Amino acid sequence: MRLDDEQESTNIEVQSGSRGGFGLPGMGGGLRIGGGKMGCGTIVIILIAVFVFKVDPSALLGDGSTQLSPQQQSAPAGAPAQLSQIQSTAAKVLGSTERRWEEIFSRNGQRYPAPAMVFYTRDGNSGCGAAQSAMGPFYCPADQKIYIDTTFFDELQTRFGVDGDFPMAYVIAHEVGHHIQTITGAAEKVRRAQERASKAEGNQLQVAMELQADCYAGVWARNDTNLLEAGDIEEGLRAAEAIGDDTLQRASQGVVVPESFTHGSSAQRMTWLKRGLDSGDPAQCNTFGG
Repeated sequence: MRLDDEQESTNIEVQSGSRGGFGLPGMGGGLRIGGGKMGCGTIVIILIAVFVFKVDPSALLGDGSTQLSPQQQSAPAGAPAQLSQIQSTAAKVLGSTERRWEEIFSRNGQRYPAPAMVFYTRDGNSGCGAAQSAMGPFYCPADQKIYIDTTFFDELQTRFGVDGDFPMAYVIAHEVGHHIQTITGAAEKVRRAQERASKAEGNQLQVAMELQADCYAGVWARNDTNLLEAGDIEEGLRAAEAIGDDTLQRASQGVVVPESFTHGSSAQRMTWLKRGLDSGDPAQCNTFGG
């Protein structure tokens, strides 16, 4: 991706301290793997590492157990901070999403309230509870912030040789998609519907949420084509194929159970990401039908 001349977002916070607790009440888009709940950002990054960069997945998974500590500190959004290279890259991607979504909302006579991005190390705090590296990047609707443990990305780069910035951009754009759902009221409507639905119906609604976030990620990329380089779109589609629920279930348990899907099949994820990429129009991202 062409990020050298991209302006960093100023909606950045950096938490210091460690030892956050375990669990994120109210955080959507999670998936339980091996007994622990992981954010969809973790799933995306791990599967990109496995299928795109051929990394051993067992090296990326752990139990993530920690003890609770109440003290965390954070620099406020917009405050000057010395960002690491990987934080700067993430801040540039967020800045790109801000500019593109501001343009899209403005064309419809609306204002786009951008989310903040919070960097933490190993353990942190969010408006949805404790943040932990094992859960990966996630969006918290309670405070409308994206949380990223930078050590997770650092490890992928330094230990596993996962260079390049597109995997990170894909994750951030997907989480921004969840922010779009929150500020438009779609997320709240889905949560209310899930309260009245059966477990299977609730999973179907969650799948629609995740597929729409994929589509929104494609919308962002289409509206910032100057940022993309040759091969980025193809790499994104390969990643979407790799992180489908059917692919994950087949690899982990040898059998596919469609009624338990929470993120969508490989074909669905590729279809909706591509729809966003082809159209550049969020109105084309109606994954709920009707």
